[in-house]
Amino acid sequence: MSIASYPNLRMRRTRASSWSRAMHRETQLTPADLIWPLFVTEGSSVEEPVGSLPGVSRWSVDLIAVRAREAVSLGIPCLALFPNTQPDRRSEDGAEALNPDNLMCRAIKAVRDACGGEIGILTDVALDPYTSHGQDGLLDDAGYVANDDTVAVLVDQAINQAAAGADIVAPSDMMDGRVRAIRMALEMNGHANVQIMAYSAKYASAFYGPFRDAVGSGGLLKGDKKSYQMDPANGDEALREIALDIVEGADSVMVKPGLAYLDIIWRAKQRFEVPVFAYQVSGEYALIEAGAAAGVAEREALVMEKLIAFKRAGCAGVLTYHAPLAARALNG
Repeated sequence: MSIASYPNLRMRRTRASSWSRAMHRETQLTPADLIWPLFVTEGSSVEEPVGSLPGVSRWSVDLIAVRAREAVSLGIPCLALFPNTQPDRRSEDGAEALNPDNLMCRAIKAVRDACGGEIGILTDVALDPYTSHGQDGLLDDAGYVANDDTVAVLVDQAINQAAAGADIVAPSDMMDGRVRAIRMALEMNGHANVQIMAYSAKYASAFYGPFRDAVGSGGLLKGDKKSYQMDPANGDEALREIALDIVEGADSVMVKPGLAYLDIIWRAKQRFEVPVFAYQVSGEYALIEAGAAAGVAEREALVMEKLIAFKRAGCAGVLTYHAPLAARALNG
C-alpha cells in the first residue's frame, strides 16, 4: 500500500491540538470498561489494609456494600468479590465454599440489597480461598490436584453463588471440563441468565503474591500450581484453552495476568468472536504503586497508560484494583 510522503503528509498535524488528538483517538477507555476486585473479611465496620497492596484493603460485608454504592456512583459496572476465609473455616476439602452463609454469599447479598440491579457481581469459583493447603482443588493421595473430583465441588460452589445472587461466575481453577459442567448445572438449576467468565488462559505467574496475601492463602500454599496453571512460555496452548471454554459455554474469557500477556489477548480477540477480559493482577498493581512511590512517574499517568494498552490489545474490559482511581480520572 502506497501512502503520501512528507511534506504532503505531516503526521504531527493531527497531534497539534487537544481537540484534534481527541477526535483521532483510536482507543477509548471509559468507566464501563472497569471491573473492581474487592476482598471481603469477617466482622463489622472492618477495614484491613493489605500490606503488600498499598491502598487496597479487606472490607467487612457491611463496608463492601458501601464500596458497591461508590462503584455505582463512579460508573463502574461490576464488582469482583474474593473472600478472606478465616483459618478455622478452611479444610482439606474446602467445604466452606458450599456454605450458603459463607463470606462470599453474604457479600453478594449485601451488595444486592444496597444496589439492586445497578451493578453486576462477579464471583470467583475456585477452592484456594477455602482449602487448608492453598491449592485450587482437592488433593489425591500423591498430592496431585484431582481434576474430576474438584470439578464436582466447583459445580456446587458455582450454584451456591448463583443462588445467593451472583450475576457472573468466574471459574479460576483451570481444571479441565469445568465450564461445561458449570454451564449444565446453571441451566438445570434455574440460573440460565448467570454468565460464565472463564479464566481460560491463567498462567502460573510470579505476579500473584499480594493477592494470596489478601485472601489468606499465601502462607498455606504447599508446592506450586504448575500442574494446572499454564506455562508462561506457551501461547498456542492458551488459544486451545480459550477455544475449549467457548465451546463448553463461556460467555466471555479472561487472560491472567494482563500486561505480560498482551499478545495472548490480541491473538484471542483476532481468533474468536467472544469478549476477552484481562486481570491486571496484584503484582502488576503493586509495581505501579512502587514506581509511583519511587518517583518513576505520576501514578494516574501510569495507570491510564496501562489500561489503554489492554483496550488497544482488544480487551472488552479489565479487572483492576485501580478501578476507582481510573474512573475518577475518566469522569473528570
